[in-house]
Amino acid sequence: MFVYDIRSLQLHCSRTLPEECGQRLFEYSDAVDKGTNPVAHCWSEPGHFKRKFCNLCRKRIEESVSAYRCEICEYYVHLECHDFVVSDCKECATFNPYKDKAAVKQYHHWREGNLPANSKCLGCKKTCWSSECLAGMRCEWCGVTAHSHCYRQLPEECSFGCLREIMLPPCSLTIPRMHLSQESIYRFQKRPISDEFSSSGDSKGGDELLTDAYDRKSPNDKEKRERDEEVVRIFDGNASLKRKCCRVVTVPKSAPVQVLLEAALRTFHIAEEPNNYYVADMLEKGSSEGEIQTLKDYTEFSGSRSGEPIERELEVSQTVRSQTKVRDGKRPCVFLRYRDPEPEKCFIKIYAGALLNISSRVTAQYKIMCVGKTTTVLDVIAQALKEFGLETADPVKFALVEVLLDKGVTEGELKSDEKLLEAVHLSRKESLRQYRMTRYYLKLKSDPHGPHIAMYIGNLPTGLNQRQYEKILNDIGLNRADTKWSSFDVIYYEYGSLVLLYKDPDTATRAYNVLRDAVFDDKQLLVLLLPNIQPQTVPSNVTPLLVLVNVKSGGQQGMDLIRSFRKLLNPHQVFDLMNGGPLPGLYVFRNLPFFKILVSGGDGTVGWALSCLDNVGQDAQCQSPPMAVVPLGTGNDLARVLRWGSGYTGTEEPINLLRDVIEAEEIKLDRWTVIFHPNEKETDDTKISLAHDTNAANTNEDQTSIFVMNNYFGIGIDADLCYDFHMAREENPDKFNSRLRNKGVYIKMGLRKMVNRRSCKDLHKWIKVEADGKLIELPPLEGIIILNILSWGSGANPWGPEKDDQFAKPTHYDGMLEVVGVTGVVHMGQIQSGLRSAIRIAQAGHLRIHLLTDLPVQVDGEPWIQSAGQVVVLRSALKATMLKKTKTKIKRRNTEPSIYFPNDAVQFSGIAPQPDPESGPA
Repeated sequence: MFVYDIRSLQLHCSRTLPEECGQRLFEYSDAVDKGTNPVAHCWSEPGHFKRKFCNLCRKRIEESVSAYRCEICEYYVHLECHDFVVSDCKECATFNPYKDKAAVKQYHHWREGNLPANSKCLGCKKTCWSSECLAGMRCEWCGVTAHSHCYRQLPEECSFGCLREIMLPPCSLTIPRMHLSQESIYRFQKRPISDEFSSSGDSKGGDELLTDAYDRKSPNDKEKRERDEEVVRIFDGNASLKRKCCRVVTVPKSAPVQVLLEAALRTFHIAEEPNNYYVADMLEKGSSEGEIQTLKDYTEFSGSRSGEPIERELEVSQTVRSQTKVRDGKRPCVFLRYRDPEPEKCFIKIYAGALLNISSRVTAQYKIMCVGKTTTVLDVIAQALKEFGLETADPVKFALVEVLLDKGVTEGELKSDEKLLEAVHLSRKESLRQYRMTRYYLKLKSDPHGPHIAMYIGNLPTGLNQRQYEKILNDIGLNRADTKWSSFDVIYYEYGSLVLLYKDPDTATRAYNVLRDAVFDDKQLLVLLLPNIQPQTVPSNVTPLLVLVNVKSGGQQGMDLIRSFRKLLNPHQVFDLMNGGPLPGLYVFRNLPFFKILVSGGDGTVGWALSCLDNVGQDAQCQSPPMAVVPLGTGNDLARVLRWGSGYTGTEEPINLLRDVIEAEEIKLDRWTVIFHPNEKETDDTKISLAHDTNAANTNEDQTSIFVMNNYFGIGIDADLCYDFHMAREENPDKFNSRLRNKGVYIKMGLRKMVNRRSCKDLHKWIKVEADGKLIELPPLEGIIILNILSWGSGANPWGPEKDDQFAKPTHYDGMLEVVGVTGVVHMGQIQSGLRSAIRIAQAGHLRIHLLTDLPVQVDGEPWIQSAGQVVVLRSALKATMLKKTKTKIKRRNTEPSIYFPNDAVQFSGIAPQPDPESGPA
């Protein structure tokens, strides 16, 4: 891909940078030209970034100035430079059906500057970062860093560094080109960036168009500068005039128009000879000179007047003010226009694009074609195929695609009978900026990636059949031929979600636009476009990692983690659980025979992921993938048992978390089925009489509830406290965004119960427990806790240390449950502080509990009030494979070169992990 933005920047930078820096910029632009596919960036909200440099103008981003950052490849840019960015983000889906797996190569994706502190050059082993300027190169895939004069000496092929074992290779992914933003493809939405642009980055309308740094000066400085400088508003075409978008250029008042012209070219990053351009004023046909004097006159004329504009070219030897008639205090407004030396023809570049992968005879990146007044698009395609060495190819099977690299990559297929020269002239007249960011690519009309485009739709009613779901979608607007799906793939009845398949990208795009704003049953529908993984292209030594992040867990830590994981891994393997939960990610990975899962969240999030895996895993190739945990919740008891820590604090580098996942060992986790049978007793006289009136055969509905327990199950004071906390969080969710605050609320609620409430007093009188068929005599207590893991209440061990009694040493894979009791809130506090242990009651593989009254219960932190009845706890047939973090004896140093390992034999920590007797069976 030839990226003009870098080329156009060379002239501007060569005038402001030392010769050595300018030469490095030329070398970098050559490296960018090796790409074949432009990829749009995913921009963050405007923010303040410390010690960063703009990748376009190379100047420092001041802490007081807002800027944008790409969430995928760390491309930083000023707001005023944003309109000229290079669309060269990481290409994360490059599946090629015409290449053998062994022939596919992954190359480094180099990004200049903004390196982490203490980065070392892999070539010369010297420091290659700088806090003073944009310096050094970094591969966005493997993280290797190097000097700008050393990186060319490194191997071109990238091995993904130390994360290659869990990286989902781009060559294994396919997602079609669609007329949608990159944020939609990556499944996260950002505030739309304004179409207007200015020297200040803000946008206004009318004569108060923009306020630049010139206007922010002090009154004395401003008055002094107004006497010496001319501030001119420059439009690059008719489209920018209609949108009231301009660039502000400041030149000396005595300077001729030639100086203004050169300044305008630099402002729009155009590195061509000034003779190819001119500056023009605009008059209305039939009007006297000077009638159009304000920006309002210009916009009214361009939008509503019937007369055609007359442009008057300004003399380059005279000043601007002498040739433009404007009112006092107003700024001149002019056009920057292209001077076409040969109006009857032009030369354009036709890029091979995907043809490079189809035929070995295509070796050139592009061919320069001459286009005349009568040249059609079909003529250009036929001539381009001959130039690329594909003389025998049928031009009708190919299309010419116009790709616009303006704040994103959008493309449109040109009609075969369209006159290309007219389109070029119109594009130049509408906007020089957009014209210079337009590319023409050849492509096959048939999509080589296959016919399936997967669209996930959520927030539908649960428990319906396919015919009912079809009716809902047709009523919403998918009943037209241009939005109709080709088939249903899967339906997740319990979750009210389904996946539709489309064969045509345009049809899928229109359907997406209909669904994303649709509402059914007062709920906004969730619609996601999902990539397809080609499992036959995944290397045998790679076990891709599916990352599921709950961004609501741990305050802002979840959002920070998801950003980091998207930069370190393939963004298509990282999923935000707020967009459909675990189901979209599990669907994407369903055809892989082996993969791992990393869940970032609390114990509830882990249970959520395991529950979804239970429902969809039976239809997947890998039914029980091993799961690791990054603890973001309040308790994190399961994460503590698996050695992932008490809670992610932000001090651990995300790359080290991923390396821990690679080194972790597989273990089994017992899971238990908890069945609640309420007493079948009808006490509602209204329901009974209604049943008799309708001749109902049975007035009693089955109220049985079934839950899967992973950690623990509580009855009594523990569940009562958990229930109060749950209700408080439901009423004010915004106040529970901190792990420390949540624990503080727990303590306050416990103190209130200790002083004012005794709702679970004499619990032993209202409950009966049978362990393995034997009735257990209960001591006086207020709560019972049934443990599957030896961690409860944020790390406490109610079972206590080993001692000589009739009970065996418990583990989380021995097929046994531990039953303990607590006497009250004080006892619970003593257990959590380590002063006491709970009362050991039983150890069994099957429990039957009789509730003689309504009592609070909780399963893995989910509380409710359970009516009187029977509770059965038995070992579940569902299995869980977890990843337990290995013990490390040496703490890693987070140095940038350490994440790159060119040889497969390199050890991560230098010490082979020792087997752990407590890990359980693999």
